[in-house]
Amino acid sequence: MAHDERRLQVLRAIVQDYVSTNDPVGSKALAERHDLGVSPATIRNDMAVLEEQGYIAQPHTSAGRVPTDKGYRLFVDRLSAVKPLSAAERRAIERFLDGALDLYDVLSRTVRLLAQLTHQVAVVQYPTLSRSAVRHLEVVQVAGSRLLLVLITDTGRVEQRLIECPVDVAHEDVADLRALLNSAFNGAKLADAGSKVPDLLDTAPPNLRSLVASVSAALVETLVEPGEDRLVIGGTANLARAAVDFPGSLRPLLEALEEQVVVLRLISEVDTGGAVLVRIGEENAHEALTGASVVSMGYGSADRALGGLGIVGPTRMDYPTNMAAVRAVARYVGQILAES
Repeated sequence: MAHDERRLQVLRAIVQDYVSTNDPVGSKALAERHDLGVSPATIRNDMAVLEEQGYIAQPHTSAGRVPTDKGYRLFVDRLSAVKPLSAAERRAIERFLDGALDLYDVLSRTVRLLAQLTHQVAVVQYPTLSRSAVRHLEVVQVAGSRLLLVLITDTGRVEQRLIECPVDVAHEDVADLRALLNSAFNGAKLADAGSKVPDLLDTAPPNLRSLVASVSAALVETLVEPGEDRLVIGGTANLARAAVDFPGSLRPLLEALEEQVVVLRLISEVDTGGAVLVRIGEENAHEALTGASVVSMGYGSADRALGGLGIVGPTRMDYPTNMAAVRAVARYVGQILAES
């Protein structure tokens, strides 16, 4: 075990030096820079074993070694604890996010903040409608036979549908309809709400039946068709600085960010236990992201994630700092949305 523990220390030192310098690391430099308590010859031996086990590799032009995806994975898995952000950093997050006006503003501030804290590309998924619940349904009479149906979710999303009724609608019927819809749907999860619409047709009072029939299609559409899942992306300029880490070309990664689908799939797979997820290189199972790492976490209330947020950058990144930033920001965004 002592050998393994020491080799892990050597691997940690290699990762730290390579992340900060971008230069392959040699045993002599490790012996000088880190207090590993063993001779350079022992460090050389340890490095040979780490290389044999696939945790580090030798780039063809250099005498030093660099961590492999497998090496980064072990480094991340064996982080004893993610260091919390400083009080000043936490205050900065609070100040910056507290000024937000609405959901969109919260999310766009979140990506700017994450990109600043981590110097990586930041991505935040819009809260998915299927995970949210109905806070209120508003029915507004726009003209005699035209109604506007407005769905407001508990995550602050607003969806609107215009409805043409076959005949003019009486004012009091609009009020009755509003009351009926809210008593039927208030607090219902959107995932379950759509299935309640047919019951509503059967149970509506006779004077509202035709009106409920008119709004039912729009209602199903609003409740069942989640407004398309979207990502808010920030800090793409940070990738330009990381160009050295993407031999060949940044283009596939930029295209993946542009198309959103791949990144959305990764970011939305959040750990329900509220842990920070780290996917390294090949673990991202998509060609464009094989040279990249994704650090992500769900945000929302204690019992359910509303969406995911995180960062995308080269595998050569400062994992402990980035994991701490993602975790702190996710928690704070969850708090803001819970209070709103």
